[in-house]
Amino acid sequence: MAPIPASEKAPLGNVLVIGGCGFLGHHLVDLILESYKASVSVLDLYTTRNRRPDSDGVSYYNGDITDLSSILPVFEKTKPDVVIHTASPTAVDGAKALFKKVNVDGTKVVIEACQKSGVKALVYTSSASIISDSVNDLINADERWPVIPASAQSEYYSLTKAEAEAFVLAANRSPTCPKLLTCAIRPSGIFGPGDVQQTPGFLNAYYNGQTGFQLGSNDNLFDFTYVTNIAHAHLLAARALIYTSTLSHPLQDLEKVDGEAFLITNDSPVYFWDFARAIWKAAGNERGTEHVWVIGQSLGMGVATLLKWISWVTRKPARLTPLQVKYSCMTRYLDIGKAKKRLGYAPLVSLQDGIELAVKWAIDEKAGEGEKKSQ
Repeated sequence: MAPIPASEKAPLGNVLVIGGCGFLGHHLVDLILESYKASVSVLDLYTTRNRRPDSDGVSYYNGDITDLSSILPVFEKTKPDVVIHTASPTAVDGAKALFKKVNVDGTKVVIEACQKSGVKALVYTSSASIISDSVNDLINADERWPVIPASAQSEYYSLTKAEAEAFVLAANRSPTCPKLLTCAIRPSGIFGPGDVQQTPGFLNAYYNGQTGFQLGSNDNLFDFTYVTNIAHAHLLAARALIYTSTLSHPLQDLEKVDGEAFLITNDSPVYFWDFARAIWKAAGNERGTEHVWVIGQSLGMGVATLLKWISWVTRKPARLTPLQVKYSCMTRYLDIGKAKKRLGYAPLVSLQDGIELAVKWAIDEKAGEGEKKSQ
C-alpha cells in the first residue's frame, strides 16, 4: 500500500493494543502507524518480539491481563481513548484452563480497567468460530446466526471466545459506565506473515511431500482472511466507536456499531484445497492435481483418531488431527454485508496477494532459522 500523507491520516487519539506483540496485534500496530494519527501503546505479557523501532514512538508495557493490579497502572499512564484487545492463546496451543483464564477472566479484567480509566472505545477480537459447532456447514452465514451454546460447542476455545464476546458487548453503555462503547470483530481463517497456524500447516504438508493427499471432495467453500484486512476492520470499528461517542444520541439500529459484532473475511471464499494448492504454488510447487489421492472424510477421521491415540502413547504430536479433518471437509463461508455497510469495510489486500506475502515471509523465516543453525 502507498504511504498515506500525515495530513490525510484519520485521528484515533491514544490507542492501547493489548496483545500488540502477537500475530494480529503487531499488524494492528503497523497499520495504525501507517494510516492513522495516534499515540500507540502496546500491552502484552512479554514485549520482546515484534517490536517497532524506538524511533516509531510506540510505548511497550509488560502486563498480565488476568491481574487488574498488573494492567491498571498501564491504563492510567497511557490514558487510552481506544483499547483493542487481541490477546488470546492460539486455538491449537492452549489448554482449557489457559483458554478460560485468558479469554474469559482476562477479558473481564480488561473491561474493568477500561471502565476505571475512562476509555471511550473497546474493540474485542472474537472469532467466527463461535457460530460454528465444527459439524454443520456455515453457508453464507451472517451475524443473525446464533452463537453456539455451550452444550453444542465442541471446541472449548470457541466457547471461551463466545463468553468473552458476550461480556464485552454487555459492557457497551452499561449503567455503571455508560460512556464506554464496545464492539467485537469476528475474523475467519486468519493468515499472513507471523502466522503460526494456517500458513505453516499448509507449508509443512508441502515440505513433507504430502501434496498428493486430499481430504474430502474439495467442494467445500471456506473463508480465509489476510491479517492486515482483519487489522483494518478493527480500526474502522474503533473510528466508528469514537465518532459515536461524540454524538448526543445513539445511532439507529441499521447504522450502529457499538454493542455489535462483525464477521470479517477477505470476501473471497475459496474451495479449501484450492487455497492449500495456492500456498504450495507460491512456495514453488508446479504439480497439478493428477497425482492427488482423495481420501473420504470418514476414512480421514478414522486415521486421525488412530494417530491421536498413537500420539497420546508416544507423546509425539500427531501429523493429522480430527479437528483438521473436520475443518478441511466442511463448508464455512460468511456474508460480511453488515461490516461493509456499517464499518465501510473492504479488504485492503486480495487473497492471492495475501497468500504470496504470507508464503514469502514463512520461507524467509525458514531460511533465517537455517542460517542460525549452521553458524
